[in-house]
Amino acid sequence: MTRVRRTGAAAGLLLALLVLLTVTVAVRHGAPLPGDRALHHWPLAHRPPVAVATARAITATGTGVVPYVLAVVAGLIAGRGRKGRRYAVAGVLTVLALGQVVRYGLMAAVARPRPAAVDWATTASGHSFPSGHTATSALTAGLLAWAVVARSGRSAARPTIAVLSLWAVAVGLSRVYLGVHWASDVLGGWLFASVWLCLAALATTPGVLIARRRGAAPSARAAGTDPDVTAPPGGNSRDAQAG
Repeated sequence: MTRVRRTGAAAGLLLALLVLLTVTVAVRHGAPLPGDRALHHWPLAHRPPVAVATARAITATGTGVVPYVLAVVAGLIAGRGRKGRRYAVAGVLTVLALGQVVRYGLMAAVARPRPAAVDWATTASGHSFPSGHTATSALTAGLLAWAVVARSGRSAARPTIAVLSLWAVAVGLSRVYLGVHWASDVLGGWLFASVWLCLAALATTPGVLIARRRGAAPSARAAGTDPDVTAPPGGNSRDAQAG
């Protein structure tokens, strides 16, 4: 239960920060926050063609089919056996898809306008807060990190987690560099993804506890795995470790 309390505390703190940021953006009617304009104007004077092409390539990985393919990969990595992999894939796709629905609702509620289109170095549509590419890539990175930890343990997964974190950060920064988001939009995207991942972890905890009461945990420990880590989002820990 210590892990549950830590996750709950993290979720509460991150949610409070997200609510504070969202309210601040809303009461200012979407106007840039302190620092937004400076971080927006700097890239305008530092956009060589190679950097713009690189930023566009990075930003493209944060939307469309790529995050969903990576989510499927996360489920396949984490699942144990055919049935466990099906549960894991369904779970991670559910987490990602529901996160998108909630994010769209938040974007519509805040309805923050983007920076002036004349400053854009790529195409964009919809409202600005929170950044969709940023939130989607961070959610996907979190799901992949969970899958790698479930398969290989935290120590062995650290290099992969570092790479995934760098990717999620790069996608967020590319949105500011390309001029289609304020920096506070990107911060909102990271906060939203972090809150959603914490809530997903908490939502799977009851299933893990039930499996423990039924004796799944002793068998998992005998096999050298941790049921708190290997149970896929939306799945069943016993099925996930079968096969």
